[in-house]
Order: sequence, then structure tokens, then C-alpha cells
Amino acid sequence: MMKHFLLSCILFLFLFPLLSQEEKKERIVVYATMLDGDTIPVIMLPELKIFSFKPYESKRQARKMTRLIKNVKRVYPYAMLAGIKLKEYEEILAGVEDKKVRKKIMKQAEDELDAEFGADLRDFTFSQGKILIKLVYRETGSSSYELVAELRGKFRAFFWQTFARIFGFNLKDGYDPEGEDKEIEFIVQMIEAGQL
Repeated sequence: MMKHFLLSCILFLFLFPLLSQEEKKERIVVYATMLDGDTIPVIMLPELKIFSFKPYESKRQARKMTRLIKNVKRVYPYAMLAGIKLKEYEEILAGVEDKKVRKKIMKQAEDELDAEFGADLRDFTFSQGKILIKLVYRETGSSSYELVAELRGKFRAFFWQTFARIFGFNLKDGYDPEGEDKEIEFIVQMIEAGQL
């Protein structure tokens, strides 16, 4: 009798922790496919991009690429923001027919953007400005000149293009991810993939 009681107590002590554990109510749904009569789970994984830098031929080339990475990382958030803001302004202007009201809205938007980002943009270096022009084209699908002409008028666009040309910029510059802007595109893709 004592053996049965002792055995029951020991069994109870070993089973007690199992009873105190919480039951998981969360279920994970896994898709499956049939292959030759077998059910095989199918798990969708996010796309993983693997980037590798080609070896640099010289220290000068390595410094140039490091500087380009730094500049793109500094400018890219502003280019993304330009794309977002452009969509917002297009939605606002879509319902407005009157030219005077449109002009007033865009002047107000320009003042807001200048107050919010003007100081930061004025601190950009020459090369960062060139990269910004290219990345704005990448994000919006239009050159900076076209955007200014569309939103503020052709005279304003001509004025800013002339002013930019004095300093060596071209607001009509496009973005060629397969050609001359291949390195910038490579860096942007690394930033978007979270690897930079």
C-alpha cells in the first residue's frame, strides 16, 4: 500500500509541471501542395537580395565609392520624401480647376517645404545635389525641371534651370539605372534591402 502511495506521489510530482504549462492557442497556417501523393508544406519566404562589391583597383576608387555611398545615404530619404509629397500634392490639385487657387496652393506648399527642409537642402554639397536630382527622377518618374514646370510654371522652371546651369547642375537630367547611374542604383537597392 505504501509503495502504491509513494508511486502515485512521484507520478503526480512529475505530471504536475505538465499540467501547469499554458496551452498555445495561436495556430500557424502553412500552405501545402501535393507531390506524388505526399503533402509537402509550402512556405513563402521574402526575397533576399545578395549584393557584393567588386574589388577596387585602387585606393582612390575605394574612396570614391565610399564617398558615393555616404552621399546617397544622406540624399535618398529626401528623394523618397519628394515622391511622397508629389503624390500628396497631385491628389490635392486633382480637384482644383481654378489656376489662381492652384497657384496659391502650390505657393503655400513651397513655403511649407522651404520652412521644413530648406536648411537641410542648402547644406548639401555639390555632388549630393546632383545625386538628389537623379534620385528625384528615380522616385517620381519626372525630371526636376518637369516637376517645377508642372507645379510652379514654365517661367519658374526656366529660371531655376538657368540658375542651376550656372553652378553646373542640369534639372533636366534623367536617371539611367543601367548606364551612368548604375552605382547609385546599386547603393539604393542595398539601402532598400536593409544592407546599408
